[in-house]
Amino acid sequence: MNIVDQPSPNHAPRPDGAVVDILVLHYTELPLQESLDILSDAAREHRVSSHYVLAEDGTAYRLVPEDQVAWHAGRSHWRGREALNTTSVGIEIVNLHGDRHDYPPRQIAALIELCKAILARHPAIEPRNVVGHSDIAPKRKIDPGLRFPWAALAAAGVGLWPKAGGRPLDGDFYKALQRFGYAPPIAVPPRDIVKAFQRHFRPAQVDGMPDPETRALLADLLDQVGGAA
Repeated sequence: MNIVDQPSPNHAPRPDGAVVDILVLHYTELPLQESLDILSDAAREHRVSSHYVLAEDGTAYRLVPEDQVAWHAGRSHWRGREALNTTSVGIEIVNLHGDRHDYPPRQIAALIELCKAILARHPAIEPRNVVGHSDIAPKRKIDPGLRFPWAALAAAGVGLWPKAGGRPLDGDFYKALQRFGYAPPIAVPPRDIVKAFQRHFRPAQVDGMPDPETRALLADLLDQVGGAA
């Protein structure tokens, strides 16, 4: 794939012993050049960056080396950990709003190629650790949006996708969500956590209600990861 180096000054060393084990996908909500400018602006009060920006034509712009911390996740939580910048790689995908605009096939093909290369370099990134910004920051973020093709990525070996029509979930739904990776209900309102799950795994209906279909999808995902925390 076509990778263009465009270094951003907005980064920091990874802490000693930090293992990259999370891949976070975002949408930019801005056109390409504006996104590159903001993610490389050292004069902003709140400096931000990502490791890559993926243009609509499939060109990947490398802003921060993967062995450095990029500032893309913000306040975040996944699988009992917070401040996920230190152990994650972040990709900003150019899309003005992923709830309203489709991702071009050429862009998604390039994204899959880029993600698979990242996963090969960082084998600690388990499939369930391929997440959207909305997964790790419920209520605060909604990207990469309802039109993001998570199922296509999972079919290509990037992330997980649940099988429909499975068995109903046994036990406490919110504890099961937390077991899969989401923030505990005491940290984020429960309905917002369910919405984050649905945005990723049931985008056709995002209402924050743990209905039977949502419970069955979570049960299947937990089966895929062995029910492990």
